Formats: sequence, structure tokens, C-alpha cells
Amino acid sequence: MKTFRSTLAFLPLAGLLALVPVAARAQSGTFQVSQNGHAVGTASFRVTATAGGYNSTSTVKVSMQGLDYALSKTELLDQANHLKHVQLSGTVNGSAVTVTGAPDSAQLLLNISANGHSTTTRLALHPAAVFLPDFDPGALETLLTVGAAQNNRDLWAVIPKKAGTVEAVQLATFADQQGTLNGRAIPVHHLVATIAGSPTDLFAGPQNQLLQAELPQVGGFALIRQGFVLKPPSKPTDTPPPPPPANQQQNGQQPPPQQD
Repeated sequence: MKTFRSTLAFLPLAGLLALVPVAARAQSGTFQVSQNGHAVGTASFRVTATAGGYNSTSTVKVSMQGLDYALSKTELLDQANHLKHVQLSGTVNGSAVTVTGAPDSAQLLLNISANGHSTTTRLALHPAAVFLPDFDPGALETLLTVGAAQNNRDLWAVIPKKAGTVEAVQLATFADQQGTLNGRAIPVHHLVATIAGSPTDLFAGPQNQLLQAELPQVGGFALIRQGFVLKPPSKPTDTPPPPPPANQQQNGQQPPPQQD
């Protein structure tokens, strides 16, 4: 089984909500990061209004066998929640990573530094493209808002993986579900967004707020908002961890999580 690589392996995470009014962008949220129903970290975001748009910040911390991951991200967004500038710093298993990105003429300029190597990439500029690092609830919250404003059309994700790519977002909606938030019943919209072949289940509240995300990483990872309970629970966060291979059971070691 493969361990997590010592590079910031960002994966496509996305979710959108159609035909719902865009909520005022002064929001925050705290989330548990879980694997197969077991807490392995925390994540949070905060969006505040500025004179020309919004300031969005996110932090993530995951600590488990095979993965020690930390992320801090600051974005400037315009009044339509489109990216003006982003700066990210993080570590994965002791390796530092930094990313900066901003529109430059008709392109998006992305600079990534990881493992002592730096790359500069010019990507096609899509006004509605959302910057989507791993485990980042703030990125998903922004994408929910942009998707609602654009009726889920012409949606893109900037994936800061390796040299960086920009990918179209495909969305499918499913029947609404139910849940509770801080003990009160709440209707839950269920969506599945697919980017570069990787699906992400998104569960959102009536105001586009992210409640839960089931991430495409191998291993049953999920983001769950503090105080939220999905009823019935979804399979990826309710499945017990698989037993280790026989040779690892004998020596008492646990297998590290996988990653594509």
C-alpha cells in the first residue's frame, strides 16, 4: 500500500447548489476531518466583506499515521466571488509548500514551490474558477456560492497539484436528505461534483452553507461541520476501517492510508 507522498497532493474537491439565492458572504465554519468515521484533524474557514469584495481564510490540520498535513490559505475575492489573489502555505509530512496565484492579463498565473523546486504555470483564465486545495472547507463554500450565482454553468476548479491545472466542474443533483445542525432539524441538499474523473459528495444547507463533504481521496475522508449530523449517515463516514493485511496484523503495525 502506498503512503502519502511528501508533496502537497491537492485533489479536486467541489460542490454547487442550483437555484438558491446567494447568501450574504460573511460566514465562518469549523469542521472535523474524519477517516472512516474517526476524527483525524480539523479545518475551518472565515469569509469577511471588504471594500471591493471578500477576504477568505482557511486553515487545515490533519495528523494521522502516514499523513501530517497543515494548510493556511488567504484569498482576495471580488464582489462576484471571483479570484483576485491567493496565497497558500502548507506542509505535508515535513515538506514545505507555498502557492501564489492571481489573474495576469488573459491568464491565471500560478507559482508553486515544493520539495525545493519551483514552477510557474499560466492557465486559461475562467472568471468563475475557484481555487481548490485538499481538505479546504472555505474553497467549497466559495464554490457553492459561485455555482448558485451562475446556475451551475461555466464552473471551473483550479487544482494546485504538481504544476497546477484548471478543470471543468460537472454536477449532478440527488434527492434532498435530512439532518440536524446544533440539534435542530435542517433540510440537506445532496450534490455530486466531478472534476477530472474524481467525484465529491456535497451536502449543503438551504443558505448554500457547506455541511459535509466526502472527499475523493482513497481512505474514506470527510469534512463534517461542527454540530451537523446527516440522517441517515453516509456510507463513506460510517464504514469501519478495513483490517490490515495479515503480515501487518502479525507484527502489530497498521497500514498507512493510500493516495492516488
